[in-house]
Amino acid sequence: MFINFQALGCRLNEAELETWASQFMQQGHQVTTDVAEADVVVFNSCAVTAQADRKSRQQIGRLQRSNPDARLIVTGCHASLDPAAVKDYLGVDLVVDNLHKEQLVDQALRLAGAAGGRTVSVEPQLDNVGNALLLRGRHRAFIKIQDGCRYRCTYCIVTLARGDERSRGATDILAEINRLHRQGVQEIALTGVHVGGYGSDIDSSLYRLLSEILEHSEIPRIRLASVEPWDLPDHFFGLFRDSRLMPHMHLPIQSGCDSVLRRMARRCKTAEFARLAERARAAIPLFNITTDLITGFPGETEQEWRQTMKFVENTGFGHMHIFPFSARAGTKAARLPEQIDATTKKERSREMHALAAQLKHRALRAHLGNRAAVLWEQRLGGDSGPWIGYTPHYHKISSADRTITASSIGEVGIDSISVDGSMLVNDGAQAHISLADIRDHAAHS
Repeated sequence: MFINFQALGCRLNEAELETWASQFMQQGHQVTTDVAEADVVVFNSCAVTAQADRKSRQQIGRLQRSNPDARLIVTGCHASLDPAAVKDYLGVDLVVDNLHKEQLVDQALRLAGAAGGRTVSVEPQLDNVGNALLLRGRHRAFIKIQDGCRYRCTYCIVTLARGDERSRGATDILAEINRLHRQGVQEIALTGVHVGGYGSDIDSSLYRLLSEILEHSEIPRIRLASVEPWDLPDHFFGLFRDSRLMPHMHLPIQSGCDSVLRRMARRCKTAEFARLAERARAAIPLFNITTDLITGFPGETEQEWRQTMKFVENTGFGHMHIFPFSARAGTKAARLPEQIDATTKKERSREMHALAAQLKHRALRAHLGNRAAVLWEQRLGGDSGPWIGYTPHYHKISSADRTITASSIGEVGIDSISVDGSMLVNDGAQAHISLADIRDHAAHS
């Protein structure tokens, strides 16, 4: 059979798709990026906001129209909050809620078999399932290390959709990482709903897991997806002495005002976040901290907003995801008094976006004249366009160097910032040096 995968929302959704793609390939089926070619379409939905809910519904409709003959399987948070309603959507053949995702492949195969799905003459690819990642156009593997969250931020619906915390065993995680590395994957990103809470249910911790990965794998680059800022011990950033752990973390603050954070039921105060940022930057030069921020949370006064603007400016984030507050049915925040009007939320969002652009330019400017080992991912504009990749600090960079190949890691000089201020630029004049060459040179110097 030919399987097509679609996702909306977080990196965890992408990590799950990668796992299912590998499982299908192990059983002799093929991954396709063409919806029209697929016998089975798997859509991992999102419900983090009301807009994400709407987009999930729209995407289901588009997939059904694109290939009405395919078996359409819907999973994820949108499907988990009201599975009965999703099952009634036109064209949906199977709904798999978040608590039963481990059974998705088996259920899909039973569904397709009962419907007389096509068979293809393909041998099981037990030693090459990493191809599922590259077939989907991905050069960084997302590794799901846990699911669920034990906290209840007042604006968040995901804890209801994902359930209690469930950590994956380190042995299983390491086996996946080492398998992917053997298959050519150069970079992984550890992801989950509450990554910093890893191990709370199995007598472990994120620190211990990272230590084991660094000791028992040789994957060149290791990243962390979003980590709540209250989970990290004081000695955490000592791990970054190993250069394989990339000097970037996404630490969602959500607001720069303590009174707003209390209404959000966040567990980190601004002073604690500031100390965390100081520890990271003291341990690793130019450590890149990115964040999420909500504008116009219920009750947010002009004074509270000014505190947030000042905190963000003082902290100096390298990139920000900025969201005007959206009342999400089923959350406590949707019922809070003093809801902010749409005009004010939009204006505060505009103001924060302008500040974020200034801070990003400042962060990029600090790297000018340096060199960086870049994971090259794709070429823009076909064979003649520049290559795009990411530095260890997770800054996007472009290069006109024609010797670059996809999924390679090579060191280049950082010459300028793009005209639109979104990325670093290498002019392509320097010879492209492989990571192996860099390490060989270091070993003999």
